[in-house]
Amino acid sequence: MAGKIQQLNQSVVIRSLRRFRERYFSNIGKVVKDYLTRDVDTGEEPLPGFLDSLPVDLQFRIMTLLSPADICCLGATSRYWRAMVRDPLLWRYFLLRDMPYWPSIDHVSMPQLELLDAPLINEDESLDDREEGDDKVMELKFDYMSEYLKSCPSCRQQWLPSRPSYEVVTSFLQSLVPSSEPRYAMFGPGMEQLDVSLVTRLMHAPDVLPVSGTPHRQINGIGSGISYIFNNQHKLNILTLYSTNRAEREIARVQQQSISNKLFSFEGSDDSGYPVYSPAPQVQQVCQVVDGFIYVANAEPGRGEGDSEGAQIRAVLSSAEGSASRPLLVLSCVSREEPEEVRITSLQNFTSRNRARCRTPCVDVANRLSLPQLANPWMVQDTVAESLSGLLDGISWLLRCSGVKLYGS
Repeated sequence: MAGKIQQLNQSVVIRSLRRFRERYFSNIGKVVKDYLTRDVDTGEEPLPGFLDSLPVDLQFRIMTLLSPADICCLGATSRYWRAMVRDPLLWRYFLLRDMPYWPSIDHVSMPQLELLDAPLINEDESLDDREEGDDKVMELKFDYMSEYLKSCPSCRQQWLPSRPSYEVVTSFLQSLVPSSEPRYAMFGPGMEQLDVSLVTRLMHAPDVLPVSGTPHRQINGIGSGISYIFNNQHKLNILTLYSTNRAEREIARVQQQSISNKLFSFEGSDDSGYPVYSPAPQVQQVCQVVDGFIYVANAEPGRGEGDSEGAQIRAVLSSAEGSASRPLLVLSCVSREEPEEVRITSLQNFTSRNRARCRTPCVDVANRLSLPQLANPWMVQDTVAESLSGLLDGISWLLRCSGVKLYGS
């Protein structure tokens, strides 16, 4: 990600905006100056605002401090700003700048990462080939503005349609009717490799997900899982699938070694060299009865396991009958929150791309696990094991995809 970001620095974007302004709006400064020296109001049509006459580098700086929705509103204020905020280089810059800090991504909003490496015509030209005032945007290989607005989490929330009042009442009445609790299988290296156990924290966090008990339905070799209550209304059951016993997991975690995964058998490689796994019989039994899957990925830097993770996810999904409709929630998990001084530095130097993050971005996790190639609905959610931050957002999405009507949302 860092290599891509360095390919498009601020100076390139500013140069693109300046060239466009000089070509199509070169008289803005003169018009504003003449307006200031006038003695009387002639009643002519409104002139460009003072913001329009600022140097382009200051205008760019202002846009970097605005939210995506605010930038779109800025584009609605005048013909000049409408053209400026549609610069494809501007939105490509925003994509590369902000993607590493998005807390979630899903199968609908995942940006096309491979197109970010594609050449965007000549970066020195940008908007020069588009006539001023023309509604038709340049024919580009990638619509960066649309891609950003589709993918940015804050934009996703704003564009969601509001629910009619009768649907809220219906959801409340449905919540009063007892229904079978959905069951989910949870597995993945993030359950075993982190210094803070996500499962242990989950079982002792009544303020986040209270434990409602252990159901009587048993699965041979696995158990019955643990039931939790989400939002004080909806029960869900989570079956945890560990790769081996507790003693071996602890030794491997302390020594940071890989261990033999007893959940899967390695079957070789396919024609493209991609590993192929088959789930153990007890895992296959679980896959046939659960309503969805929770994969806990280790998002601490340098802890990914390459193609084997994606191959094991595919093996689990393919073992479930009608698996294409069963959702997959990926918890991109780290042990602890970023230190306070790191977060403060990040806020103070938001436009600096040289700082390091204490986690792998969720977009990179989705790409590492080959999630865009799946037919199932999926979501990657940043999660912290110690505080369980982000967990409820992921569980909410998972329940929705399972057909659970969540009251009050």
